[in-house]
Amino acid sequence: MAWGVLSLAAPHLYASTSQRPNIILINIDDLGWTDLACNGSGYYETPHIDKLRSLGIWFSQAYAGASNSAPSRACMLTGQYSPRHGIYTVGNPDRGKAEHRKLISVPNHTSLPDGFQILTRVLQEAGYQTFHVGKWHVTEDPLTCGIEKNIAGNHAGHPRSYFAPYRNANLPDGPDGEYLPDRLGKEAVRLIEGADRTCPFFLYYATYSVHTPLQAEEELVRKYKDKAPTEAHNNPVYAAMVEAMDRNVGRVLQAVFDKGIEENTLIIFTSDNGGVYDISKQWPLRAGKGSFYEGGIRVPLIVYQKGRFERRKIENVSVSQLDIFPTLLDLTGIPFDNLLLDGASLFKLLRDGKDARIAERTLYWHFPAYLEGGNDETTDKRFRSRPVSVIRRGEWKLIENYETGTYELYNISDDIGERKDLSSEYPQKVQELLKVLNRWKQKVHAPIPDQLNPAYEEREVADYQL
Repeated sequence: MAWGVLSLAAPHLYASTSQRPNIILINIDDLGWTDLACNGSGYYETPHIDKLRSLGIWFSQAYAGASNSAPSRACMLTGQYSPRHGIYTVGNPDRGKAEHRKLISVPNHTSLPDGFQILTRVLQEAGYQTFHVGKWHVTEDPLTCGIEKNIAGNHAGHPRSYFAPYRNANLPDGPDGEYLPDRLGKEAVRLIEGADRTCPFFLYYATYSVHTPLQAEEELVRKYKDKAPTEAHNNPVYAAMVEAMDRNVGRVLQAVFDKGIEENTLIIFTSDNGGVYDISKQWPLRAGKGSFYEGGIRVPLIVYQKGRFERRKIENVSVSQLDIFPTLLDLTGIPFDNLLLDGASLFKLLRDGKDARIAERTLYWHFPAYLEGGNDETTDKRFRSRPVSVIRRGEWKLIENYETGTYELYNISDDIGERKDLSSEYPQKVQELLKVLNRWKQKVHAPIPDQLNPAYEEREVADYQL
């Protein structure tokens, strides 16, 4: 953990393209909010990310734009809510048994349309070298979306194997048994080391880790088998994957310092959605990946630039990954008045530690589909999510359930675990938030699932945990 020391250097002013900062956007797959030692895990070991958090700015209330990977990545890379791009889930939107689904799902896009607004193309057109390493998942080919060098990225949502041979057309195989996280970490380092220093680079380091299949190095697995687990975190294979992921994040960060570009390199660390509930509980958050409770959409977020964005926690402001697109353009001086962006620049919040405009705004989610695989903390055990819309405004969060026409209301400041539904106690608050939510749905042309499914069996409703 040699990389990084505290600096009191003055912030840079970017007078030309060549002076704009390099950008490294690290997006971990399926890493939950508490899956870091620095944010609650007493079992997983993440020393490099822990150090990054201590050096940078930590957002304790950061949210993904969706609760699973393809829509979340599409929201972050386009800066738009899901009804704008039409990616709501991975694959078909009517997952689970037909007799259990009361409504007909709206159509789902599995790729961004050709030519759709995307961060990577905007940065490339502004003079950035653009690199991608790892999981892409939003189109077939990153090279058609402003990426100049692509390592391992395609439409796949997870690797066929974490050990070579990888059977990935965009990643030549290494020697048999080579571990994918190490290979991708080394590829990212190679791109950083080889980048042209006369113009800035953007590296999207989107690891396949820690998505399934659960596969890890035997030595690390043995280490965690011998370590005392916690009630929430107790899978030694997953723990070994988390440590290997952290090791390679450290490798990438070290390359920045070894090249001497740390003062002009902006680093963003996040995850695409919450952790998988059956693998890693996110307590005190409720549920996990695929759910629109906090465990499914609240994610880690760290922003760091030596001498500029350092050593702070922002704990009482809700931010979104949709904010990354406008923030990067604002920080680099790239005009974006002609772009449709639902997020907001966090520059003032990063600089000053406060921004009333950000603190007072509202966040939204829309999921007009079904995602099977429920658990004890989702609405019912059949589905992680049924069709919902969600609004977070201040301390309040409202969930609109389309199947039943019911609402759930939570005060997140008092009840981060969403254990007490306050909708019956505060009916006026429900109506207030619903009015705002409905205005937003009209604004973004959110399709509402209102067609009854003829295959649905009414008796199944008795099994709901509403």
